[in-house]
Amino acid sequence: MGRTVSLGNVTADSSSLQPREWDATTYDALPLPHERWGRRLLTTLPLRGNETVLDIGAGTGRDTALLLDRLPDGHVIAVDGSTAMLARLRDRLADTAADRLTVLEANLNAPLHIDADIDAVFSVATLHWLPDHDAVFRSLAGVLRPGGILCAEWGGAGNLAGIEAALADIDLPALNGPCHFATAEDTARRLEAAGFVDIEVALVPDPAHLEPGAQLESFLSTVVLGAVLDPLPESERAGVVHAVATRLPEPVIDYVRLQASARLP
Repeated sequence: MGRTVSLGNVTADSSSLQPREWDATTYDALPLPHERWGRRLLTTLPLRGNETVLDIGAGTGRDTALLLDRLPDGHVIAVDGSTAMLARLRDRLADTAADRLTVLEANLNAPLHIDADIDAVFSVATLHWLPDHDAVFRSLAGVLRPGGILCAEWGGAGNLAGIEAALADIDLPALNGPCHFATAEDTARRLEAAGFVDIEVALVPDPAHLEPGAQLESFLSTVVLGAVLDPLPESERAGVVHAVATRLPEPVIDYVRLQASARLP
């Protein structure tokens, strides 16, 4: 891996499935298990240090910073659909890696068009937000060079089951409507259909323990329940978050992570 790249044409098509906006400041202040997931996933990504890596769902740039540390002679293209998240990313990384970083705001439900030789796609806690995984994997395969690697983790089947039960108890829609918590078997099949080989997929329970009260409710509101809260009047949202929190048997977010790696032939 590793090539000279031209980043003059980095775009994405529009789509009717628009990405949601995030509260980036609150998000960045929370004790996110995403940091642990990113570090864990990065240990599985083989890098020499001169590659070009596409960071899908880069958010506020925590994992992007780790990638840049691994790529002293490489380049990261950080992609996200949230304006607020990418503003935070730019602030975080402006003084450290401007010449090795390209930032792209894009709707990941639409195909990506990137004029660069992408050696690897890296993604943490993002792909479950995208409902059409067949299209997503085709899009990612389309930007990877031959031999390129996909290394990703996201919410899988069984993810947030306790929160789903709490939502059902108060007659609110399931998270697994706007989200897509896929099985390992379906994911492996979709990756193969998109042209990937050497596919490895696993579901791994990974609960996040939080402090009861304000921290739990802030986490639920900012990280977990956004797709349910967005359609509600703002005056009702805090009550819904509190109702979900009080129905959980303990202050634990019952994450199940779907971890996947694959390669283009």
